[in-house]
Amino acid sequence: MTSGAKAEPATSAARGPGGTVPRLYQQVFEIVAAQIAQGVLPEGARLSESGIAEQFGISRAPARQALAELELLGLLHKGSGRGYQVKRHKGTAPAGVVAAVIPEMDVRLKQLSTWSRIYGEVESEIAARTSFAGWRVNETELARYYDVSRTVARDVVARLQQRGLVRKDERSRWVAPAMTPDHVGELYELRWLLEPAALQKAASRLPEDLLPAMRRRLEMAIDQSGSLTGPDLDHLEEDLHITLLGHCGNSSLMQAISLPQALLVAHRFLYRWMPRLFGSEPFLPEHMDIIDKLQTGKAEEAADALRRHLQISRDRAIDRIQRVTREVQPENLPYLDKLD
Repeated sequence: MTSGAKAEPATSAARGPGGTVPRLYQQVFEIVAAQIAQGVLPEGARLSESGIAEQFGISRAPARQALAELELLGLLHKGSGRGYQVKRHKGTAPAGVVAAVIPEMDVRLKQLSTWSRIYGEVESEIAARTSFAGWRVNETELARYYDVSRTVARDVVARLQQRGLVRKDERSRWVAPAMTPDHVGELYELRWLLEPAALQKAASRLPEDLLPAMRRRLEMAIDQSGSLTGPDLDHLEEDLHITLLGHCGNSSLMQAISLPQALLVAHRFLYRWMPRLFGSEPFLPEHMDIIDKLQTGKAEEAADALRRHLQISRDRAIDRIQRVTREVQPENLPYLDKLD
């Protein structure tokens, strides 16, 4: 590959569920993790937000998140000054990372056009901050911050609304409501009313290889639970709650489900801190139980298991939000104004 050429990374997540392109930080995370594992980045090598951002042709926010994930995994540690140093590599890629080909160090990630180029980053930044407070989203400042047109900023906000992350308040301003215990409880109640119905409809429509593949990924995750990262857990959540349910054949039902699934986006932020605060992830055996029931043709029992899983997850999510918000504080962003 020639210097400066744009190319998609050669990783296991070059395409996400349903053929979607993964978020920029996930692409960076997987490339750098593979480079460390294969010795391309030796122990002691220094990495910085600005350096990663320049190397991959991205902004600093996804670079920062990728480096934070790598630190949580134990591949990096904070250097004596600013930035990080490579901590270790064992010659094999970490859990969830498969690197068939290592791109050259001057790789540029494939950028998407217009609103999709910045959407993943904006979604991640807003979702992370709703664990701490509610926010007003300023379209003008959003456009200025990313150096895009107001039309692009408006498209981004419209898609945030579709994902359930923002809504109009009584003064027609865009707001991202705080993930308070009451709000989280309401969203989970919607999920346990809607998702089991979608699962029962999807059960007879699933591709033959879907459940075995999901089960293999869960088995691997349970075996390597101590080294799972935020992107790993994110992929596993999408497996069940988006990919599998998406086979229900009812687009209106899936549209209704997408609103309370704003919780899945918020969980991406919480999962970044899971190894430090929570140890192994308890949803893994719960997902496995649902898959086992589906594989034995017990769709109604699988739906009941999904309902119980979501009911248990409500209290777990509330506890995680409270614990994480005591441990960390987000940086201010010019396009987000904290609500009273």
